[in-house]
Amino acid sequence: MLVKLLAYTPEPEKAVACAAKLCYAASDIDTLYDGLTEEKTAAFLDHLAAIGHESPIEHASFTFGIEGVSRSLLAQITRHRLASFSVQSQRYVKENAFAFVLPPEIEAIPEAKEEFLRAMEEDQRHYESLTAILTARHEKEFLAQGEDEKSARRKAEKKAIEDARFVLPNACTTKMICTMNARSLMNFFGLRCCNRAQWEIRQLAEAMLKEVKKVAPHLFQFAGPGCVRGACPEGNMSCGRAQEMREKYKNL
Repeated sequence: MLVKLLAYTPEPEKAVACAAKLCYAASDIDTLYDGLTEEKTAAFLDHLAAIGHESPIEHASFTFGIEGVSRSLLAQITRHRLASFSVQSQRYVKENAFAFVLPPEIEAIPEAKEEFLRAMEEDQRHYESLTAILTARHEKEFLAQGEDEKSARRKAEKKAIEDARFVLPNACTTKMICTMNARSLMNFFGLRCCNRAQWEIRQLAEAMLKEVKKVAPHLFQFAGPGCVRGACPEGNMSCGRAQEMREKYKNL
């Protein structure tokens, strides 16, 4: 897994403090940044956190480059709808010797790992076989329509992989660009840093949190699973390790 913070709102903490200042002080747009020192910025952010006023933090956005994650993770992360996603398409990009994510629980058991790797190899063979069969058929159709051989071959393969991709597994890796504002990220971290979250998206959430803490440490000082900011919200499904999690995310 590779996670990289590609872009973000310039001076994200000041942008949020600026919005908060407008809400609570008699300031003009042209003078909002006047006197907004690091100490006053931190004070505004602390005030927002204390009273639960979250809308000002929406003014800071963060864009991540993510690769080496599974299509299974893709199905989970896109449930966070207040975000923007651009994902590498299996319709346009051919999966030659596709990379895949090997779950640790499977990797830890030799016979399970062997079975899994065999399944990946079979999926690759089926994908290549279907691509070849469909390409041959589509190429004949395009040639009959008057396309030259090069064009017919290119269009045929593109059309073929649209359907051949249906045999690819959830383990197949993908790449994406993801943008969220700070409020959406706080919600994302609250849900996906939790011990009850699936291991892969929890790993991703922790990596993303480390990235944003580098550029907005005060803004994300209380980010993490729900138990970081109060009682565990998981009820009788709690992992029972709230104090451990608070220490972990305090020092993340």
